[in-house]
Amino acid sequence: MVTYELLHIDKNSGARRGIVHTPHGDIQTPIFMPVGTQATVKAMTPEELKDDNAQIILANTYHLHFRPGEEIVKEAGGLHKFMNWDRPILTDSGGFQVFSLSKLRTISEEGVEFRSELDGSKHFISPEKDMQIEEDLGADIIMAFDECCPYPSTYEYTKKSMERTTRWAKRCKEAHKTDQALFGIIQGGFYEDLRKISAEDLKQLDFPGYAIGGISVGEPKDVFLKMLRYTTPLMPENKPRYLMGVGTPDYLIEASLAGIDMCDCVLPTRIARHGTALTSHGKLVIRNKTYERDFTPIDDECDCYACKNYTRAYIRHLIKCNEILGFRLLSIHNIKFLTNLMDRVRIEIENDNLLEFSKEFYEKYGYSKEEE
Repeated sequence: MVTYELLHIDKNSGARRGIVHTPHGDIQTPIFMPVGTQATVKAMTPEELKDDNAQIILANTYHLHFRPGEEIVKEAGGLHKFMNWDRPILTDSGGFQVFSLSKLRTISEEGVEFRSELDGSKHFISPEKDMQIEEDLGADIIMAFDECCPYPSTYEYTKKSMERTTRWAKRCKEAHKTDQALFGIIQGGFYEDLRKISAEDLKQLDFPGYAIGGISVGEPKDVFLKMLRYTTPLMPENKPRYLMGVGTPDYLIEASLAGIDMCDCVLPTRIARHGTALTSHGKLVIRNKTYERDFTPIDDECDCYACKNYTRAYIRHLIKCNEILGFRLLSIHNIKFLTNLMDRVRIEIENDNLLEFSKEFYEKYGYSKEEE
């Protein structure tokens, strides 16, 4: 089973430094988890992910259900063997697809009927079916089936959705048969009373970990921060706290300051495919002509493979020519930038200094706290 060990609380911010123990290794927290939607982090090999110090990756239940199918992954020995990754894996529930594929699905008390975006065929996923899929995939951490509300949503709709998510969580726990760690997902949109009810009801189910779902879905940043800071203290102190779908540097720091242990996002590889790099001085759109004769690394403070061996000018050339290597190098860099950032966050928590570090980082990164 998965357990959480609290090592230190930053006395000035309340940020947590801990370890999540899993069957495939320990996860030092706070942590950023790269997303491998189709059992692969786009453009990267497992060996490159390890070189980037990725401790755990996330795979997508919905997409793997359609391709190649969980039965094939199970036959291969589970996700770890299938994708040649011997470190921890987390699979999401597919609940975000309930949100993002709103034109292709119908929600009922029993579950969700999907129309495949691949061929239009109809499929039905209930909480029980979701558990079967995730158990066949074989990740260390699996998520309860939930509904993620869009922003904005009415109080009445959000309340019904939150209550259904709780009922689904109960059904997931009843259907769950393996020793994988099943995490519950707190919903409730942007209504504090609903978030509190959701957290309290899910805590009664005694999951080994808890996630905040349904924020970072297009709302203004001040709204996001208010709900993050309200909801996190409602989560158990002795279990992992996971904020779903967050990956920009400032959001990762704010999540850590709020007491979150785990975050994930597709951002680093997605923006790499559009020719953008994360750097210590902010985003760098490397495809711009400005960098045509720039023979410096992407970021002179980064120790990734791309920065140690290639220049902005060369990577820009690759991107402009649509060469795969350019997207790979930017992906390698962006993930390493975020894992390096979280390495630093953990050190600053241990030194009771994350709040001061965040101010210094934002100033250098070109982000002002006043923007909140």
